[in-house]
Amino acid sequence: MSASDKIENTADKAKGAVKEGVGKVTGNERLQAEGKADKAKGDIKQAGEHVKDAFKD
Repeated sequence: MSASDKIENTADKAKGAVKEGVGKVTGNERLQAEGKADKAKGDIKQAGEHVKDAFKD
């Protein structure tokens, strides 16, 4: 996994965590759901990168 991919995936997860937290504090269910989706997107992309790295060698 390249450093830029890792940074991008971590940024997606962090953005999701912030959105989810703000959604919880404000009671905004839509924002909470978006945050969870962003975190999941980062996790899925990161898992995909790990799979690519495993087959690279």
